[in-house]
Amino acid sequence: MPQGVVMAASPGSLHSPQQLAEEATRKGELRLMENREAARECHRKKKEYVKCLENRVAVLENQNKTLIEELKALKDLYCHKAE
Repeated sequence: MPQGVVMAASPGSLHSPQQLAEEATRKGELRLMENREAARECHRKKKEYVKCLENRVAVLENQNKTLIEELKALKDLYCHKAE
């Protein structure tokens, strides 16, 4: 290295071990908070999805009941005409 050239210290080299530990702790806490929020959102979406499925089941059950009643009425009508 030529004389008179001063190397700038990298920003990471100015941190003490305590500062590094605090930074790691802070990052860990931040990651934990973000993970909890993501889990909360995932649970909310799953609950919404299940509710939609339950609504769909109710609609299909009603539709099925109506079709069964219609089929029974048509069978009765057919049987009476066949006599």
